[in-house]
Amino acid sequence: MTASADALDPVRAALLRAARTSADAVRERAEADARETLRTARRTVDEVLARARELGEADGAAEAARERVRAAQDAWAVELAARSEVYAELREAVRAGVRRALAEGAVPQARLAEAARAVLGTQARVTAAAAGGVTAEVPGRRVDLSADTLADRALERLGAQAETLWRPP
Repeated sequence: MTASADALDPVRAALLRAARTSADAVRERAEADARETLRTARRTVDEVLARARELGEADGAAEAARERVRAAQDAWAVELAARSEVYAELREAVRAGVRRALAEGAVPQARLAEAARAVLGTQARVTAAAAGGVTAEVPGRRVDLSADTLADRALERLGAQAETLWRPP
């Protein structure tokens, strides 16, 4: 039987060569497919990373812009609160100064009463204000020349000049 086995050796060898050739071709296609799959995957990863970077930068820029707006609003709120506090202190100081001046007779109460009657007429009923100054009334009309009102009017007349209070010296 060895003779017949030897007769099949060339067939076996040809089949083995064909199988190896086929296996090599399949392996080469598989390797080529794997390389292409890796290249495609790397391109996809690069595209995804680039897009993620762009989105991250856009989100970061938007958040930074929102933060800048919040910071500016917070700073403005602090500045307005400080201005309000300074203005309230100034208002109280001016009121105290006017009260003191009226108490010391800088403007006699009689002169304030004359001024009120000049506006409302001689029939005006003039009353001394508690903190200094006077108020006067006729039916349907009233004049307030009290110390606090005179001080408030003086500050109101500052108008836009009051902005100089907030500027650095």
